[in-house]
Amino acid sequence: MLRHVLLAINLALLGACQLAPDHKRPPWPAGAQYPDAFEPGQGAVVAREISWEGFFRDPRLRLFITTALEHNRDLQVSVLRIEEARGLFRINNATRYPTLGLDGRAVRSLSAFPVGASGSGGGTNAPAGSGISERFSVEVGMTSFELDFWGRVRNLTEGARAQYLATIEAQQAFRLSLIADVATTYMAIRSEEQRLRLAESTVENRHDQLGISEIRLDAGITSALEYNQAKALLAQAETQLAELRLIRARQGNFLALLTGAQPPGPLPEALLLTDQLPDEALVAGLPSELLYSRPDIIAAEERLRAARANIGVARAAFFPRITLTGSAGHASTELDGLISSGNEFWSIGPSISLPIFDFGGRRAELTVAKARNNIAVAEYERTVQAAFREVADALAGRRFLTERLVLQQSNVDTLGKIAELAGDRYAEGVVNFLQVLDAERSLFDAQQAFLQVQRERVENLVGLYIALGGGVHAERAARTSVE
Repeated sequence: MLRHVLLAINLALLGACQLAPDHKRPPWPAGAQYPDAFEPGQGAVVAREISWEGFFRDPRLRLFITTALEHNRDLQVSVLRIEEARGLFRINNATRYPTLGLDGRAVRSLSAFPVGASGSGGGTNAPAGSGISERFSVEVGMTSFELDFWGRVRNLTEGARAQYLATIEAQQAFRLSLIADVATTYMAIRSEEQRLRLAESTVENRHDQLGISEIRLDAGITSALEYNQAKALLAQAETQLAELRLIRARQGNFLALLTGAQPPGPLPEALLLTDQLPDEALVAGLPSELLYSRPDIIAAEERLRAARANIGVARAAFFPRITLTGSAGHASTELDGLISSGNEFWSIGPSISLPIFDFGGRRAELTVAKARNNIAVAEYERTVQAAFREVADALAGRRFLTERLVLQQSNVDTLGKIAELAGDRYAEGVVNFLQVLDAERSLFDAQQAFLQVQRERVENLVGLYIALGGGVHAERAARTSVE
């Protein structure tokens, strides 16, 4: 009998038809090439093949990133989401197979008999016309196993599996985003520290200038106007210094939030902002390569796969749902000899259910499933287009921010010469002090702008690394070797 049951199950599993649409990746919704003006072909390093440890050279930054990957609470939540999705997948996968249960019973009961009837197993204390009976049984049963002729259970499992894989990729995408946030925040801090040193040096110099102006005023060499101009210039520098200190404090607090804990031990020596990244340029490659290197795109495709599996589930609801229930075992009124050929019993029976009038409920479920599939397609295409734009923006930044940096450096050099000449000419009495103040103010602003462009350029290179799926293949290869 068990052989027949297993044969029916195998036929059900093998004969299940596929009502879900075949999964096909939507056509590429972005440009086939990055804009040539951004020089995407130049480079020597493939971002997805180089780990973040190899990309970031600053040992202090690597320590901050390691701490964040271990202690960031949002990342911990994303890892736990993977465990949740894995459990849901296993639950759905388990429904594809019959559930067997072992049941043993021992029943002792008192029952009434007609007058004159003899009770079996009656005791001396039993009332007249009654008897005590015993029954023992042991059985193996299978309850409500669905014969998946229409692929409903299989598509439920496929949808759960796709959601599980999408959760893994979403966690990887968040991990990349966390690395980028830690790196850009750290580099912003390094930049602000440079700007702070410049501002502190400027405040010190203007303090000296104010002291000289005060001496000249007391000696009657200069006017009160010149003294107040020097005082105003000092106040401006002190105001900007206070603003930079506030920005630096907030950035430090944000970095602490990202890392989730203080890095262990003393911090290693930090590198200059210009020494943070490799000298070799990153290879952009073809836009279509993002399909295999960007975890967010892979996750969007898995969610699309799950949506298509749910269409199969909704379509299967239009067909009869057939379940199988069966059991086999032994039963006897005596415990001795319970397991014997004479006490065998078995039962098996299918059941079928099909709603006839549901007032359009099943058709509405199918409409919802198709709409969610179309939403998943649009979200996938939007994710691809966003990835294309991020890479194109970063490539544009790599070119034009480099040009801006060169021009800004030239501007700083020129304004430095102007400030020096203005100081010399003022000492000679050729120009007034206002021209000196204007030259120094312009030089200070240009120096601050240069440091800002320098920071933007480094952050843009980090963004390009992340946009190209930085370290994804290297990390997967490392994880596979460990497993």
